[in-house]
Amino acid sequence: MRIRTLIILLLGYTSYSQISTDYKKYKEQYPNSQSVRLNQEAVLNIGLDKGQFVISQESLEEDIFLYDSAKNDAKQSLSYSSFYELEQIEASSFVIRDNKYEELKVSNFKDKDELEGSFYDDVKSINFIFPSLGPGAKTRLSYKQIIKNPRFLSAFYFGNFYPIKDNKFTIISDNTVKLRFQEVNMDGLLVEFTEKKTRKHNIYTWQVKNIDEFKYEEKAPDYKSILPHIIPIIVSYESNGETVNLLEDVSDLYRWYFSLVENLNDEPAPKELVQLVENLTANKKNELEKVRAIYYWVQENIKYIAFEYALGGFVPREASEVFRKKYGDCKDNSSLLLKMLDIANIKGNLAWIGTRSIPYSYKDVPTPSVDNHMILHYEYQGKSYFLDATGRFNAMEMPTSFIQGKEALVSMGRDSFMIKKVPIIDPLKNIYRDYSIIELEGNNLKGKSRSELAGYGKIDLFYRLEKNNAKTKLLDIYNSGFQKGNNSFQISNFTETNKYSYDDNLIVEYDFSVPNYAKTLGDEIYINLNLGKTIVSNLKTDDNRTVPLEHRYLDSGEYQYVFNIPEGYIVDYLPEGITLSNEYFDYGIAYELQSNQIIYKRNFRLNALVFDSDAQKKVNQLAKKIERQHKEVVVLKKH
Repeated sequence: MRIRTLIILLLGYTSYSQISTDYKKYKEQYPNSQSVRLNQEAVLNIGLDKGQFVISQESLEEDIFLYDSAKNDAKQSLSYSSFYELEQIEASSFVIRDNKYEELKVSNFKDKDELEGSFYDDVKSINFIFPSLGPGAKTRLSYKQIIKNPRFLSAFYFGNFYPIKDNKFTIISDNTVKLRFQEVNMDGLLVEFTEKKTRKHNIYTWQVKNIDEFKYEEKAPDYKSILPHIIPIIVSYESNGETVNLLEDVSDLYRWYFSLVENLNDEPAPKELVQLVENLTANKKNELEKVRAIYYWVQENIKYIAFEYALGGFVPREASEVFRKKYGDCKDNSSLLLKMLDIANIKGNLAWIGTRSIPYSYKDVPTPSVDNHMILHYEYQGKSYFLDATGRFNAMEMPTSFIQGKEALVSMGRDSFMIKKVPIIDPLKNIYRDYSIIELEGNNLKGKSRSELAGYGKIDLFYRLEKNNAKTKLLDIYNSGFQKGNNSFQISNFTETNKYSYDDNLIVEYDFSVPNYAKTLGDEIYINLNLGKTIVSNLKTDDNRTVPLEHRYLDSGEYQYVFNIPEGYIVDYLPEGITLSNEYFDYGIAYELQSNQIIYKRNFRLNALVFDSDAQKKVNQLAKKIERQHKEVVVLKKH
């Protein structure tokens, strides 16, 4: 059975004689949508030829555009790599001219390298432009994908960030191939599923109609965590009368992974690398400190660059090559770390891992689509360390923020592995502390501050500081990051301690002023001591938000402001403060009068990375109370 013939029969021929009828209908039905996908179909053919897989997928996409902004969607692209080839690409616009649709075929297709990935990055794209798009215009795109490795079957999505009228996915598989279909986010979706068997094939079909668009929201988890889709997995196949497992479980995936790295770093290490390791580890008090010295050297001296081709996207380069060139990607950094630890007679283990953009577990999806990153696992006195040298400033105890909570597949040898879960770092290790002594000169607020950053907040700031090391740029960064009162906040001078330190907290001490911050009416002064930025803007969501809210990491803050009461004034009103807490965050504000000073204290702690709809409602209720509290002012009265 040939796919090309079959897909034409399945997809049929679309008539473009309807002029404004469709446009009016869909604009009324979806008044807030920019476009509607009228038809989305894909046919995946999985065949065997003399024990070798022959896999291809043909796809069709037909859209109608409802607004003038259609021209913004004219630029389109299709991705491919050494694992996926593209063939038979046809694209056309259908625009209304002389009361009928006229087809405008795309003839200019351009190749482009895509260099954003960190694991397998030989991805390229074919780029093209649909001509003359406007309200009522339609597009049609069809293409064929050749899948070279049976482990790399793509997910099929039944919903997207636009409405879909008809959506159909068909798999035609050789009946000696055993498949499993992992459903993701499919609860509540009305799917018509059929399964048919012929003499040589099994045919599976999923069909869904009239899917409303999924709303895109800022700070939402990756689309894989939101959109409904299925992941086809080839479990096993028959060859010469025997069953061959391909991806029945994670052990099959691990065996394939290990086959790609089992001969890594067999060649002797260069003398320069051996000497470097000896120098780095000399006089270190224990093994942990030796690893720390090696890890920090790699972070500081090996530049991260992602560049791959074919299986090179899964095979780390030799440590000697990475050391000589002083650059590499996540796998190359892991290879160098592995070798340097080996030179020091210390055991490290390569580990595959998916970033938080991938919501799958090894149990549910034992395929390469569960991973997009590589790190080195090291264990000392029963504690695991997840060393990711692509994190330029991460302390040894701090995994990169984008792998927190994820499973790592740790290599222990040819037939042995472990699945280790990366911890989510406690918010108290990602703390911001601000201690300030403040006073008024007229209505101008002036003070001296000591700001201290630890954990991921410190790391984020280090990245910004490294790219902007001129003094004027540093002032801009600190004025923004340490802002108190309002946008008039200005730092006049500053000193830095532990700048770029991996293990020690960054401390910045500075003088500051906020002109015309206080208000004077008659013999009274009004001043709001809620000077620092509130977390409400990061927590509060719209009441109609439908998708989860995701944070990069858990953090916490402690603020203490000592306010010197102006001479000749007494406190006429002091706010009571507030204490709020639930399973998602803790928050508190307190005021205390001590002699001629007001001690203001504020603290917060974020306790969850992802807030679902119920959590957002609970948080919004507390956020409103925080907003009211932040409007409270201290009233000083002349006596």
